[in-house]
Amino acid sequence: MTIVFKVSENVKKKMIEYYKNSYREKTPPYAIFQADEADTIITLYESGKAMFQGISADVDANIWVDMERKLNNRTIDINETKKEKEKYKEELNYFYSMATIGSDEVGTGDYFGPIIVTASFVSKEKINLINDLGVKDSKKLTDEKILKIAPTLIKEIPYITYTLNNKDYNAYQEKGYNMNKIKAILHNKVLYSITHKEEKYPYDKIVVDQFVYPRKYFEHIMEATEKVTDITFTTKAESKCASVAVASVISRYFFLMKMDELSKELSLTIPKGANDIVDQIGKEIVEKYGFDKLKTIAKLNFKNTEKIKESLRK
Repeated sequence: MTIVFKVSENVKKKMIEYYKNSYREKTPPYAIFQADEADTIITLYESGKAMFQGISADVDANIWVDMERKLNNRTIDINETKKEKEKYKEELNYFYSMATIGSDEVGTGDYFGPIIVTASFVSKEKINLINDLGVKDSKKLTDEKILKIAPTLIKEIPYITYTLNNKDYNAYQEKGYNMNKIKAILHNKVLYSITHKEEKYPYDKIVVDQFVYPRKYFEHIMEATEKVTDITFTTKAESKCASVAVASVISRYFFLMKMDELSKELSLTIPKGANDIVDQIGKEIVEKYGFDKLKTIAKLNFKNTEKIKESLRK
């Protein structure tokens, strides 16, 4: 059972205190904490969304539903989760019955390595191939599986990929662009490229995983002279739409290639993610190559940068 709802700021603080002795060592990207409570895993995100997973998810979730009612006079219906699941199943069948262009990105949660975004076109005739290969959201596939199936996808499926290196990423940050704006710009870039190729693809819909509200997405790409606007935004698109899943796998494949190249260049095994191991490797890179090297291979606005600087001062 999975239950998700957004908690108020005062309840958020109480959750942080309540679960502090049950925290897991590692947390998902953008999460304040992830904790184990009997048969439930609780994850609280920076956005305020709380996710309860497990056999007793409803029991643990109701603690905070009651808290919201008492402190904020707010009513939360956790049964809405069931309705969302039914809607999800309908959308799953809906998107897999049509030809689509979809885009997805990787690297946004990784301190090292570029951001890579891909758009792909999957016709109805290629759906069986996608299923036979076991294509799904790249986050649910091992690196070994990605390396095995991606070359076939690259050969069989039309796609466009764009790589944003970290030097350019940091330049975007200096201009005041946040991650969602950068992602929107990159998605628009590959979607425009694939829809304006000389070969016209007979797609029914363009699908993008909803990482921001549609209105905000279009605000982010307002300055673009070339843009795609006929987009269907949906959450969990990598699991619902074949072309988004393919884009996810191809992006991940090229990301792994870039990380391998970086490891060889630096004679170090460069880790993925943004954890303590990343901090240690970052320190070694600065000691060996200087801080200027970090500017070209890392996302400097991540908290890891300050941790690396702090470790070097000790």
